[in-house]
Amino acid sequence: MWKLYLEKFQDPVVKVLLVAAIFSLIISFIEQEFAETIGIIFAILLATGIGFFFEYDANKKFDLLNAVNEETLVKVIRAGKVREIPRKDVVVGDIIILETGEEIPADGELIEALSLQVNESNLTGEPVVEKTTNEAEFDLEATYSSNLVMRGTTVVDGHGMMKVIKVGDATEIGKVARQSTEQSTEPTPLNIQLTKLANLIGKVGFTIAIATFLIFVTKDLYHYIGANEINGWHSYVDIAQIVLKYFMMAVTLIVVAVPEGLPMSVTLSLALNMRRMLATNNLVRKMHACETMGAITVICTDKTGTLTQNLMQVHEPKFYALKEAKVLGDDFTSKLVSEGISVNSTAFLEDSEEQGKLKGVGNPTEVALLLWLNSLGRDYLAIREKSKVIDQLTFSTERKYMATLVHSGQTGKKVLYIKGAPEIVLSKCKEVVLSDGQVSAQDYKKTIDEQLMTYQNMAMRTLGFAYKIVDDNEDADCVALVSANDLNFLGVVAISDPIRDDVPAAVAKCQSAGIGIKIVTGDTPGTATEIARQIGLWTAEDTERNRITGVAFAELTDEEALERVRDLKIMSRARPTDKQRLVQLLQQKGEVVAVTGDGTNDAPALNHAQVGLSMGTGTSVAKEASDITLLDDSFNSIGTAVMWGRSLYKNIQRFIVFQLTINFVALLIVLIGAFMGTELPLTVTQMLWVNLIMDTFAALALASIPPSEKVMNDKPRKSDDFIITKPMRYNIIGVGTIFLAVLMGLIFYFTDAAGAMSVHDLTIFFTFFVMLQFWNLFNARVFGTTDSAFKGLSKSYGMELVVLAILGGQFCIVQFGGDIFRTEPLNFQTWVVIIATSSLVLWIGEIIRLVRRLIYK
Repeated sequence: MWKLYLEKFQDPVVKVLLVAAIFSLIISFIEQEFAETIGIIFAILLATGIGFFFEYDANKKFDLLNAVNEETLVKVIRAGKVREIPRKDVVVGDIIILETGEEIPADGELIEALSLQVNESNLTGEPVVEKTTNEAEFDLEATYSSNLVMRGTTVVDGHGMMKVIKVGDATEIGKVARQSTEQSTEPTPLNIQLTKLANLIGKVGFTIAIATFLIFVTKDLYHYIGANEINGWHSYVDIAQIVLKYFMMAVTLIVVAVPEGLPMSVTLSLALNMRRMLATNNLVRKMHACETMGAITVICTDKTGTLTQNLMQVHEPKFYALKEAKVLGDDFTSKLVSEGISVNSTAFLEDSEEQGKLKGVGNPTEVALLLWLNSLGRDYLAIREKSKVIDQLTFSTERKYMATLVHSGQTGKKVLYIKGAPEIVLSKCKEVVLSDGQVSAQDYKKTIDEQLMTYQNMAMRTLGFAYKIVDDNEDADCVALVSANDLNFLGVVAISDPIRDDVPAAVAKCQSAGIGIKIVTGDTPGTATEIARQIGLWTAEDTERNRITGVAFAELTDEEALERVRDLKIMSRARPTDKQRLVQLLQQKGEVVAVTGDGTNDAPALNHAQVGLSMGTGTSVAKEASDITLLDDSFNSIGTAVMWGRSLYKNIQRFIVFQLTINFVALLIVLIGAFMGTELPLTVTQMLWVNLIMDTFAALALASIPPSEKVMNDKPRKSDDFIITKPMRYNIIGVGTIFLAVLMGLIFYFTDAAGAMSVHDLTIFFTFFVMLQFWNLFNARVFGTTDSAFKGLSKSYGMELVVLAILGGQFCIVQFGGDIFRTEPLNFQTWVVIIATSSLVLWIGEIIRLVRRLIYK
């Protein structure tokens, strides 16, 4: 907790405030007046405290790496005997027996694999990967070699044995966990810009203070030495008093130059937006991520679960009306399809925690078939229970099909069902007999191949179905029945993980805002490209230069990769380290990168990006490594977060315009007053009200401005841009100079022949000074636009409250402040005159904005 709190002091403006507080404290002990110092320290504690509270509160919602139970028992072969040991005791060289449903406890090389399928979604995003020890069947495009299995992945089908080659932190998931918790040193764009601002304020404040100190000390010492002989200790006391007097004046200049309200404004703006973004399904863990989203130039997005629904679904079934249907009833084909899917399967459906939703247990492809059947109102379990299984061949990577022989509860006959790779199933079939005539298998195969090619080009998985009605006197062995090659082809289905409905529009929204999108996935190049095409990312103009595999990317030198990273749109077969390297290379090119992901494999990239966006249904490791969690798993929420971030940055700029105008005026009043030899017309307590309370209120007011969709028409700002733009600079200096001229005119008007001002006149000056800033707050609210200051005011509840608070506070201070604030009550007429004349600031601003609206309409 204390480390998290101390991090808040890394804010560049807070550092400048700390220096000002030290100088102010020195003067406070000399003058025995601690109000200004207390005000600065209070501003520091408030800004750091708010930031700490909101981040600590968000961090409590997460728990790192809580999913793995190291006490789980695994079966190993040691000294020729099978033993069960805790997962934590597995060592390199152990032989581990792998069974369906078990989590693999270490990285290893397969010694034996029978129909072995592994869920690698934790590392690659792929739910089903076939594993084998047969080199001839190795998938050359696979993210990890076909004979290697990784810790944290799960066996979904088959069984085998592996030899452990890596354990603990040396495993792939161990590297991921370590990289996901590394401290990223990449500064946020806002911090970069605030550092520049703090340096500028520090240089200006200290330069003016030192120059003023040297000029006045030199002048007074010259006159003192010219008029007095340096003799005795009292002379040195007089010189010390001269030096101390101008040292105090220099410190006052520094304190006035430093905007105490700025870090508080930034913190309040971030904290308020952090809470308000929660309503748009963006749970923000790290406050600066609110604003950094507005600066991002590239989004590296995962595919599975982010762009797609992470739920395999039957897309387009093609079953055929067979000749037998005319003999055995019109629903014969339908009965065959329903029973074939129900009994020729090892998957199950169960109720999920969500009301009315079903989820599957088993192979995702088989689950998709059962869910499709359920959507048709057919109970797979009832059909399965009515049928008696005689013999079964489970799916294997070698056979590429599954077969089940049953006493059918649907047709009352003995039926063999087979499903698998369409080309394999079709090769086992005799001529296809349709209800409207006979077609040779040769001619029909061409039609099926064309259909399959269409599906595969759309990055869909395909399954073929066939059946055979078996006579009672025939062999009851599935292998023999299938080998006869006289099955009846029943049809094909295409299965896909469909894209989320809102993704194409969200991608287009981000692209129109000047943000590049890159898909980084563990899936095949074909599937990744098809998904990119469906969401509008991949176009006819794109070439091979715009996509790459993880293996090919790893082979590129940093120089070659740097030259190509901006052009890349797709990285397929990507490993966790590939994604992280892509992020870091993009950052080297000056990009501000956001990464989205839901799996453990995404955690290193989520951690090292300027903004990591995890999915609400993602793993705990991914959430811990991220800055923002998208509670609705929607890519559309990313566009919303960008809009909030850009709007927030503009609000911070508006506050800087408002704040620095006050500081510009106050600094020059002190400076000119010092040259004129007059006392500061504002007391320390009055300045405390202006610099602290009013700044806090202004921060609340400007932070409460609702986000605007218009900001999505802008291009991302450059991270090295200075936060004070030319229009801001002209506004601060222009408006500040006008205010200064008016206020100095008041001083001259109120100053009597003896060079003094009455308390009544000083009260009018103080009130007029505050009211100028009050009306300027309305102008600052719409700075950078041509909108009226009153537009959307009813939606800015913070602004309405601040208006009342400032007016009420100023009235109370003037009417009841007395000696503490050096004020005396003003009559009604005086209040009306001050408010009416100072309001010209707003009305002149309104006229200028009206003229601009008419010109640029």
